[in-house]
Amino acid sequence: MALVRLPQSLRGLPRETFVLALVAFCVALGFGIVVPAVPLFALEFGVGTTAAGAVVSAFALMRLVSGLAGGRLVDRVGERAALLAGLGVVAVSSLMAGLAVSFPQLLVLRGVGGIGSAVFTIAATSLLLRVAAAAQRGQTQSVYRGGFLLGGIIGPVFGGAVLGISLRAPFFLYAATLVLAAVVAATMLPKPPPADVELPAIAPGVAEDDGLPTAPEGDRATPPEGLGGGPAGGGVAVRTDLRTALASPAYRAALAGNFAVGFSVLGVRSTVVPLLVVQQLDLPAGWIGGAFALAALVQAVLLLPAGRAVDQVGRRPTLVGGGLLTAASLAALAFAEGPVTLLLAMAVFGAGAALLGVAPAAIVGDVVEGKGGRAVAVWQMASDLGSVLGPVTAGLLIDRVSFLVALLFSATVVAVCALLGLRMPKDPPPSR
Repeated sequence: MALVRLPQSLRGLPRETFVLALVAFCVALGFGIVVPAVPLFALEFGVGTTAAGAVVSAFALMRLVSGLAGGRLVDRVGERAALLAGLGVVAVSSLMAGLAVSFPQLLVLRGVGGIGSAVFTIAATSLLLRVAAAAQRGQTQSVYRGGFLLGGIIGPVFGGAVLGISLRAPFFLYAATLVLAAVVAATMLPKPPPADVELPAIAPGVAEDDGLPTAPEGDRATPPEGLGGGPAGGGVAVRTDLRTALASPAYRAALAGNFAVGFSVLGVRSTVVPLLVVQQLDLPAGWIGGAFALAALVQAVLLLPAGRAVDQVGRRPTLVGGGLLTAASLAALAFAEGPVTLLLAMAVFGAGAALLGVAPAAIVGDVVEGKGGRAVAVWQMASDLGSVLGPVTAGLLIDRVSFLVALLFSATVVAVCALLGLRMPKDPPPSR
């Protein structure tokens, strides 16, 4: 059924990888279409810019506060069912938001959409981490995130065109892409076996010959030392509870890494770079799109190599290296003096984001030993928290001090998060 010939390195990945990448593309495509319309549509109800911004924040805030509940739902009903439910909630809320007749309705409906988004994201990540062998987790994450990245690049192009037709139309298109994503998931994701036996978590170091079922020897890959590991693709999924995960230095490093992703990629970059271009560098607004496009292009080109590096070079060096690259790019932005230095810094940012976006997820997959909805939820919440704190912190520092201080402080935060990766166990030599 493949329409294109996959590279040799991707042919052994689980089928769920490509299905979820297609789902991610559909979701990101619609999200990219609706994002420019949200604040503009809110202004149509006669509110100010602060209230319009609150509609944007409501989505992210509800993603954050509903994360643990979403993780419990994934643990209870399974990844596939939770994924479909989350997509359905976002689709219905988006459709209703497009029909909203008052500002409070729009605000509440966007918040409800954030809840569905949290459930969908946790379910998709948990499923992908469970089905991938340890030696494939970096590559599966790079393919999955590639779907999001591609949709995020194409979506705003359509969004700008649709805005000229109607401010309500983007909400309807977003709902349509979510329905398409749900159809893809429902028809192409394998259904769970009729009798899904769930077992308690196995603490690191417990022998596997204690009567608990394990995957066949040939289906298991050896995770980095001290990180645990569960069946990949088949057998009984073992559950890792949140307390067990938090006891792992690798999991804590993954939390810090994902916080850095939210803080820098979803937070500081999206907020500071547009202001830096226009107010500090005094460049035309068109340079904002050019800078973002270059960073996205570099990240897209490096995603697959980043995934291979995570699997073959190791989790720890790629996590630390990706974080330090991202921190260096933020520091370079602080000293940018024109379009050349701006673009160079954004290119480095794209390279760092490619590594930093893949390594933490692979580490979580090693830790959760097959199933761990709440552990995945808390990891996702770390990114959401970073995306909430990043813009606020940078904005306050810009208003009260300068762009230089705001960007150097942000670089320091990301670098500290990256260096926490040094506390996780060393990766074993890659298997041949």
